[in-house]
Amino acid sequence: MTQDSRSAPPSRPQSPAAGSFRVAIVGAATLKGKELGEVLGDRNFPRRDVKLLDDDESLGQLEAVGDEVSFVQAVRPEHFEKVDFAFFTSDESFTRRNWELARRAGSAIVDLSFGLENVPGALLRSPWVERQLGRNSPPDLEPAPVVAAHPAAVVLALLVLRAQKAGKLRSATVTVYEPASEQGRRGVDELHEQTVNLLSFHELPRKVFDTQVAFNLVARYGEKALPSLEAAERRVLDHYRRITAGQALVPALMLVQAPVFHGHAFSIYFEMEESLSVGDMAQVLAGEHVVVSRGAEESPSTITAAGQADILLTCRRDGSHENGIWVWAAADNLRIVANTAVEIAEEMATARPRGKIQ
Repeated sequence: MTQDSRSAPPSRPQSPAAGSFRVAIVGAATLKGKELGEVLGDRNFPRRDVKLLDDDESLGQLEAVGDEVSFVQAVRPEHFEKVDFAFFTSDESFTRRNWELARRAGSAIVDLSFGLENVPGALLRSPWVERQLGRNSPPDLEPAPVVAAHPAAVVLALLVLRAQKAGKLRSATVTVYEPASEQGRRGVDELHEQTVNLLSFHELPRKVFDTQVAFNLVARYGEKALPSLEAAERRVLDHYRRITAGQALVPALMLVQAPVFHGHAFSIYFEMEESLSVGDMAQVLAGEHVVVSRGAEESPSTITAAGQADILLTCRRDGSHENGIWVWAAADNLRIVANTAVEIAEEMATARPRGKIQ
């Protein structure tokens, strides 16, 4: 980043509506963009105006944010004028091409695409994990972007930090089942097309995964797939390390592509130094953002987790190791990353009273 790009943004005029902000969703027609719009409405984020921006293919589409419906417009410098918060929800490359338009306009930038995770000065955040650590992160008034942590990293960090409170944690081994929606609309569409084509005995599309993912589990995409599953695995671990800041045991981790459209599933094995009852582990894990299923309740799944901001889980003892406890968990990846982004913006809003960017 050049010295000029680190200069302070211009002052924004005060909004006439007290406690309300002008918002832009860049990538409004994407899965994350639509989810963000829902969460902004559900959490009653103090907004007075929402601009929906996206690439040329999405221009003119009608999208809803809460009870408001707007047309998707092109990403142009003038569309960031007087925008307080710019949320980037498109793919990484689109975010990297356009984020400086928002920066130059003085907008606070919240990135859900992970495209800005390595920008100098960018701050990676998870309010859930920060609260678990008892760490207060004051709103950053600098022009550098704030990146919402990967949803799988958030889930793992929260559960490992709580498991450590149950006793000495010897090791943690995790398999994360990746949904097609982590590849955006194109991943969901390809999984759908593969499913239909398999049932009708037609050739499979492979532009996204470069391998069969329908009715299949794979630990590696085809050679032509970008990004690779290994790259996603590295990102989850990198985000995990950054948001836990060395205060959580780093698990052994493997990502597996699952033939599901939405929602992460987690198979987690905790090895404790001393024997611990399943009930005690469940009690420690339960709490804010975590719901534990017990007894005859429905087992957590990507279906039951859909649309929820909570992590759903159940615990059982390992049949061969007295100190081993298994956790099966499910979480809505799109809902968690959208909630993370809006919580970040809510905290930042406290430093920008009545829509004024400092």
